[in-house]
Amino acid sequence: MDSPDTSHARPDWPVDKLTALRLGRRLVTEVPASRPGRRAFVDVTPTRVPADQRARDEGWVRGDPGRRFGLEHREYDGERLDGFDHDIGAVLVASAEAADEAGLLAALTAWGLHPGAFAYPWETDDPR
Repeated sequence: MDSPDTSHARPDWPVDKLTALRLGRRLVTEVPASRPGRRAFVDVTPTRVPADQRARDEGWVRGDPGRRFGLEHREYDGERLDGFDHDIGAVLVASAEAADEAGLLAALTAWGLHPGAFAYPWETDDPR
């Protein structure tokens, strides 16, 4: 039996990260900055809708495999990230929106990113 051709297969999300996105949780990855002394991050933020707020008010989290997503690539002054400085030299490098999970994968591919590189915000140095 021949094995399927996977040379053009799209990368998949790790199950825990896909679940987090469907539950409306933001994910982050650090990317190369434009110059020394800077640090850069890309975040994926699921769009929330009124049904998410109603679920929260009732004490639960609503999963939605049909969510939209916002992507932002931001860069910061690396020396200011560890302190309490509110001016951390933030610059929005790029942003995009994705209508669904397939669109999110397409946007990440266009930005040269792989879903497996993303982590929960508390596991990164992302200041947001």
